[in-house]
Amino acid sequence: MLVVVSVIVGSGVALAIEGVGEPGEGVRSRGRDAVWLGHAWVDGRKGDGDIAGLVGVLRGTGIRDLFVHTGPLADDGGLDPGLAPKARWFVEAAHRELPGVRVQAWLGNLVAPEYDGLRLVDRGTRDRVTASAGAVLGIGFDGVHFDMEPVRSGEGGFLELLDQVRAVTQARGAVLSVSAPQIDPLPGLHAVGIAVADHGKWWAQGYFAQVARRVDQVAVMSYDTSMPWKALFGGYVTQQTTLALEVTPAEVDLLMGLPAFRADNIAHHGAAETVPAAVRGVRLGLGRHDPNRANFGVALYVDFAATPEDWATYRRDWCQ
Repeated sequence: MLVVVSVIVGSGVALAIEGVGEPGEGVRSRGRDAVWLGHAWVDGRKGDGDIAGLVGVLRGTGIRDLFVHTGPLADDGGLDPGLAPKARWFVEAAHRELPGVRVQAWLGNLVAPEYDGLRLVDRGTRDRVTASAGAVLGIGFDGVHFDMEPVRSGEGGFLELLDQVRAVTQARGAVLSVSAPQIDPLPGLHAVGIAVADHGKWWAQGYFAQVARRVDQVAVMSYDTSMPWKALFGGYVTQQTTLALEVTPAEVDLLMGLPAFRADNIAHHGAAETVPAAVRGVRLGLGRHDPNRANFGVALYVDFAATPEDWATYRRDWCQ
């Protein structure tokens, strides 16, 4: 027990130290940021007035990619087109009103074996997911953004799926993007999580690297960290930024997630996980490890929960 307590205390001190210091003034947006958008944009609940509002929110920011929720995928990997009857309308409106912004179809589902969902070990499932990716590109989307949770570290079926879909996106000049879980903050922690809680919370850094090499863009879901205080959360984000930078190829866009939502539970302490703390952590990690990296940004999760204060913080602390 004493050893366990010592490890926990030592880890907390290390994270607090990670968050010490002032970010460099030049460590700011590279114009490669993103935001996750809810399903209302493609199912008929949004209209032209909402597009105008979105344009106002994004104007003058570094947002280049919109991940708009277009699924979910069925458990067998298929995609019901009836889920997004206004997908083409949104893509065309975004292209018209936001020149230079890429619109990506956000597709995902829960994943086996932890849930009764997508079975990525099954070739038929992977083929149907690949066909679903081709279908959304046919609508006019600029890319496919996968958010499949929880893919366990080392899952070979996920790597095979990315290889399959990458062939499709490259042939069409489109983007392949993925949401990724956090990287082991302690060596081997992903294995402990599975053994103790049967939950694939983290990825080994080596597996993260394998995924990053197969895509054009990877967005780390650097929230829901269970960190109870801002200082620890900020230090954790600094550490995650560094770990991801170490293994993401220079030509791949690396995005760090910002928690623009509110929750209070064992995984997420709202008073600790804030946009200002996350941006500070990102800037510290980027400034220390690779301040001149061009292919880097942040991604706000999620539009329907983000407050004007969240957007103002993003503009002031990251875009200024």
